[in-house]
Amino acid sequence: MAGKEKKEKVKKSRGKTALKVILIIIAVIAALVLIATVVNTIGNRANNKKAVSFDTLEYESQLVPEKDEFGNWTFTTDDDFKVVQLTDVHIGAGFLSFKKDSMALNTVAAMITAEKPDLVIVTGDIAYPVPFQAGTFNNKTSARMFADMMEKLGVYWTLCFGNHDTEAYSFHTREYMSDFYSSDNYKYCLFQAGPDDISGYGNQIINVRNSDGLITRSLYVIDSHTYTDGDIFGALWKYDNIHQDQVDWYKENVEMYNKYNAEFALEKGLDGAAEINSSLFFHIPLTEYKDAWYEYAENGFKDTENVKLYYGTAGEGKKVVYCGIGDDEMFETIQELGSTDSVFCGHDHLNNFSLDYQGVRLTYGMSVDYLAYIGIYKKGSQRGCTIIDYLPDGSYDCHAENYYQDKYKSLYEKEQVEMQEQTTVIPAE
Repeated sequence: MAGKEKKEKVKKSRGKTALKVILIIIAVIAALVLIATVVNTIGNRANNKKAVSFDTLEYESQLVPEKDEFGNWTFTTDDDFKVVQLTDVHIGAGFLSFKKDSMALNTVAAMITAEKPDLVIVTGDIAYPVPFQAGTFNNKTSARMFADMMEKLGVYWTLCFGNHDTEAYSFHTREYMSDFYSSDNYKYCLFQAGPDDISGYGNQIINVRNSDGLITRSLYVIDSHTYTDGDIFGALWKYDNIHQDQVDWYKENVEMYNKYNAEFALEKGLDGAAEINSSLFFHIPLTEYKDAWYEYAENGFKDTENVKLYYGTAGEGKKVVYCGIGDDEMFETIQELGSTDSVFCGHDHLNNFSLDYQGVRLTYGMSVDYLAYIGIYKKGSQRGCTIIDYLPDGSYDCHAENYYQDKYKSLYEKEQVEMQEQTTVIPAE
């Protein structure tokens, strides 16, 4: 009997010990969460203050967009229309990324201030809520910090979502972030959620027209989605493609606006009502980026019958181009319609090439990223923006600009970086 009582006492003692250990673990976790919350609040407060410390841009005559009869934003000008493409800003907004977030804000503000564009288009990944690099799951904090800065700068802008903007483990979904960007809180943000009956959020059209009312350029901003094929967390680099209903939406609108332009010109007796030239903006590159670069590389890094390199290099390594893993009809539809002469994407931070492939120019935007790639904050050759000038006759030109040049005078001190040689990568099979 005594032995049984002794065993019961030992059992109870072990139970109490286990309970104490569990309570200690819970207390430690709670303390760490509390500390992280406090640190995040303090750090983000400093960066939020920095985000709204930049001077508002001074335009001689800033273009102000209006919505057309179809509900799409439209700029009116008889002069050149200037777009700055930014991509992969990667603001973490957590206790592990405060310093790098501060650098990213400084970089974006300096480039926009110097360029004074009519419109900024961000091709994805404003936010980077990856906890082991940022120290948070909260993607809204990053978005608000960026949007507050753009509002203070007073420049019109829009975006398409990237894979990191709304991770599977992020606090907020694509739908929620779509409502955030399209709210009345940000009058300079032209983001629109897009039609409810097609895939994705942020599928939108922005037009440029002349004073006669003829459209001279259409800009299509498309959601290229995130991960697919069971790769929920993106560990296998299985990226999605643009979906067929989005391709159909693009085709319908190209045809609709061409018809609209022609009928308007006929009614007003105007010349120059040719088909509208257009550009596409999204995050994940089309498979044709990969096809074009591989063909170029296999030809000894020389132009081919199908490929003409304008500028830039590929530095990603391994696959070089991390496009969608499936098939889509986007490029084929572009060729069929003959409207789109230029495509701009982001996603692959060390790729900055621009090339013509089968009559369509495919361009990587210069990235901003200080956070996502390990050690990238120390490197500078890949960091910058892409300038796109749309001319009144419907033509355009684009070029890349590196951040570390004298014309980009930052409000806060620029960091010292290594201007590494941009390597041209041979694709690995």
